[in-house]
Amino acid sequence: MSQQPENPPPAPSPTISEPNKSCGEFSAEERKILVAFAHESLAAYFEHRELSFEPPTPHLAQQRGVFTTLYLQGQLRGCVGYIFPVASVYQTVAETARAAAFEDTRFFPVTEKELPQLTVHLSILSELRAIEAHAVEIGRHGLLVSWGGRRGLLLPQVAVENKWDRVTFLEQTCRKAGLPLDAWKKGATLECFTAELFGDSDLH
Repeated sequence: MSQQPENPPPAPSPTISEPNKSCGEFSAEERKILVAFAHESLAAYFEHRELSFEPPTPHLAQQRGVFTTLYLQGQLRGCVGYIFPVASVYQTVAETARAAAFEDTRFFPVTEKELPQLTVHLSILSELRAIEAHAVEIGRHGLLVSWGGRRGLLLPQVAVENKWDRVTFLEQTCRKAGLPLDAWKKGATLECFTAELFGDSDLH
């Protein structure tokens, strides 16, 4: 992850409620904070302004894997994430937003002119756990396939968006790793995770 700003000023701590387990781990207020911070991270980049990564609540200080996806007028504009937790979810959202905007090699870097039209979508990952192929559930599980130093990951929503069945999802995750499609049958390690998904479109 990128280096932290040097001695940034502390950010004001908003008053928010505890996570609402009925609608997911993160409360509506926490979701607003994280999505807003992703946007703020991009704006601060162009303004050459430092950010404070001090989490506003203990819950947002927890270390989690995060993927940030950017869209421009409904079209994918960048997606970068961290599988493994290496910093607070608050900081990781900001840093993956910048990585999606400027380091996704599939796209030209985001321009300042595009900022007002960008929408943010966050995937906050659970911890990885081992899983057998027959137990993979489409729409619930993301997958990480590892074998011989190669590793590939697909988020839970990818299988749904592409209307894949379980076997196709397993094969395509192997393909992402640069492995044979049937590597999941021949000794590759399978790990799963869940992801809580939310973004700008969920906050209106």
